[in-house]
Amino acid sequence: MTVLHDLKLLRSDRTAHHARSAGDGGWVVSYLPGRILTERQAVAALLAAEELSVIQQCVQPLGLTALELTGMAATECTWPPPKRSQSIRYLTEISR
Repeated sequence: MTVLHDLKLLRSDRTAHHARSAGDGGWVVSYLPGRILTERQAVAALLAAEELSVIQQCVQPLGLTALELTGMAATECTWPPPKRSQSIRYLTEISR
C-alpha cells in the first residue's frame, strides 16, 4: 500500500479515492465528504479503502460482498478454538 502525498492532495495507488486539503491542516476524503479530518486520519481512511479493495478481491470467489463478509466475520465465533499447534501448521501449509 502506498499513499502518494503532495501539498494539497493525498492519493491512493490502489483505489480512485483521494483526500484534498481543506486548509488549516484539515483534509476531506472522497468517500467521507463533509468531514474534516487530520492528515493522519485522512491517510488512515485511504489505507482502509485500499484494504477494502483487497477484501473485495478475496470475497469475489465466495459470492459475497465485502460488506457481507465483514458482518459475518465480525460476529463472535461459536466454534471451540483449535489447538494452537494444529492451527499454525494448517495456516502455514495453506499460505504456501
